Amino acid sequence: MSRRGNRRPVVDGAEQALRTLKADVMRREGFAVDPSRPDDVKYEVAESLGVPLTQGDNGKLTTEAVGHVGGRIGGSMVREMIRMAQEKLSREQGES
Repeated sequence: MSRRGNRRPVVDGAEQALRTLKADVMRREGFAVDPSRPDDVKYEVAESLGVPLTQGDNGKLTTEAVGHVGGRIGGSMVREMIRMAQEKLSREQGES
């Protein structure tokens, strides 16, 4: 099975906003994030979890190990997006 080669957001132009969200969320989680390279935070997350993720070939890593890294990042982003949506709904209901 191969990795998906083209992972782009469905909404045109959302890619930069998602990168910014990732950087902000992971910074709040306590990780050092370079705003120009927020995807590099995965290496710091991996190190904190004891997963030997490196640039290049990681074919020897288990799906479970890599999932822990992605889950930590993606889970944090999803929680923040839910919080933002709830806040928006609350504000809209208060205006009614």
